[in-house]
Amino acid sequence: MRDVVVVGAGLSGLVASLRLRRAGLRTALVHMGRGGLQLGQGTIDVLGYRPARVERPLDELGAFCASTEDEGGPTHPYAVLGADGIRAGVAWLRELVGESLLGDVETNTALPTALGGLRPTALYPPSMAAGAVSLDPAAPGALHGGGSVVVVGIDQLKDFSPRLVAENLAVVGLPDGGLLTTRSASISFPGRGTEADSNAVNIARALDRPGRRGEFIAALRTVSRRGETVAVPNVLGLDPATFRAVADGLDRPLFEIPLPPPGVAGLRLNDLLTDLAKAARVELIGGSRVTGARTGEGRVRSLLVGTAGHETALEARAFLLAPGGFESGALELDSHGVLHERILGLPLAVPDGELLNDAWAGRQPIFRVGVAADAAMRVVEPSTGRPVHENLHAAGGILAGAQRWDEKSGEGIALASAVRAADSIIESLKESA
Repeated sequence: MRDVVVVGAGLSGLVASLRLRRAGLRTALVHMGRGGLQLGQGTIDVLGYRPARVERPLDELGAFCASTEDEGGPTHPYAVLGADGIRAGVAWLRELVGESLLGDVETNTALPTALGGLRPTALYPPSMAAGAVSLDPAAPGALHGGGSVVVVGIDQLKDFSPRLVAENLAVVGLPDGGLLTTRSASISFPGRGTEADSNAVNIARALDRPGRRGEFIAALRTVSRRGETVAVPNVLGLDPATFRAVADGLDRPLFEIPLPPPGVAGLRLNDLLTDLAKAARVELIGGSRVTGARTGEGRVRSLLVGTAGHETALEARAFLLAPGGFESGALELDSHGVLHERILGLPLAVPDGELLNDAWAGRQPIFRVGVAADAAMRVVEPSTGRPVHENLHAAGGILAGAQRWDEKSGEGIALASAVRAADSIIESLKESA
């Protein structure tokens, strides 16, 4: 029998599975397909807004959690996990991926967006480092007042407007009080054949082939000048080595700007963690939907998984749910206005008052719906705080209390809750051995 079954192959599921496996536990990871990393930008957001932009996320954590309590309803996951929980989660990821992520959990950095704004984040890939802006006016950043940037688009990539990015970046005030000098340019680089419309993934795959890189570098040289930093859309290979090869060949500061999903940088991080899980011999069960569970005596005995036209029971000593929230279909509001947790029918923590408001932007209470968890990340009854099942834990987007994209907190919650849940499972199984 397996020790642990984890549901969901997003950031939470992958890092928790690796932690469980490296503790010697027989771990299975069951999932329908790629997790939410491909929807992200390859960065690790801990806390970006509350609602003003945050410079030091862990310093502001207490005030942020207090402000969410004023909204009524579910407790924010950070109120349970705390700053030390976030540090532990980020530290574990850094241990796993090494120099594949740069930055500091204590201090946010701002990165240019596909609209030419600046977005705060904690950790970012090396391919974005030359575009980093320090939020501390006294600390040097790769981009600073008086710097020059040429934003280069690709004719076949319609999801990126270099002129829009350049014109907006030129008027964004930097923390040091200066402005950038920017201009835009464009090159032709079809991802496949002579296609007139391409996408970021096809272009990234093309650049993973050494023969195409030279063509791309030559085109960048024709539109860039010495002394400029070159900004391109996030297309520089699914292989992390591709960025370094292009940057070395260009011999000028170069950085990528994230695009709408699927994000190439997110796919890189997903592939890296998946490869680590395979190397650690996590049992990966893909293309399978969890349809229910068998329970008894206050415990989950097995999860029922739909595979090849029939149900398979996955028995284990402990279970970790990390399937995401509304965006992945793990949570649902049906046509009768009833909320459901679709895998096990778990009770949900729901904000006070109306779930939807008339605001065209900002916070919508419905997105704070999710399962409640205790300090060990066990799923609990929202009204009593008692565990629903002693051996059922949860992590990531299924947790109640956060509007992750609005706060820019998603990866921080995912990592902190995954490590806390994994450590709780490891400890409980040791005690019962």
